Formats: sequence, C-alpha cells, structure tokens
Amino acid sequence: MPLYEVETTSHIMIACVDDEASARGFASANYPSEEVLRVSHRPRDAWVISKNLLGLKGTLDPCATARDCLAKAQGDKLHAVRLYMQQTGCDLDGARKAIESNMATGW
Repeated sequence: MPLYEVETTSHIMIACVDDEASARGFASANYPSEEVLRVSHRPRDAWVISKNLLGLKGTLDPCATARDCLAKAQGDKLHAVRLYMQQTGCDLDGARKAIESNMATGW
C-alpha cells in the first residue's frame, strides 16, 4: 500500500492508504478542525528522516525535557518547540533540533 505525506495547518502525517482522497479523509478523520495544506505521494514504501539535514551529527541521545514537551504538546511539533524554548531558554533553531531529533527517535 502506498504512503502519502499529508500536511495540515499543525501536523505532518504519513498515511498508508490507497489514494490521495483516502489520505485527505485520513487527515480529516484524525484532525477535523485542521485544513489540509498538501498531500504528496511518497515514492517508496518507507519514510526516512535524515539526521544530517536536521543538523544532528554523531550519536543521538534522547532529551528528557524534549520528550516531556512532546508529550505535553500531544505530538504537536510547533507547540512542543515553544514549550521547549520556554522551559530551557534555548533559541528557536536549538529547540527545533531538540524536538525533531526526539521525534526521529520515537518519543
């Protein structure tokens, strides 16, 4: 079954569905108050996050603070970044990297 990347106003999700209409339906069912901004068919049957593109080099150590922020934000990346900045005093780029690296390791 193909993968579709679905971007809404607050989330980016990967859906394993048959077609674009089903991907839009998946987003609407899970986040009914959000507008679907983009639907893209993924060319392969895997989803890969590049640590190099995120600016993460070497071994990756999950951060308890970032994981806590993700849990409080219920997986909403933007809200988690704001919480992380508020709790640590980190700048936007550092907070984004901390949150995204913890999302990549499966918070």
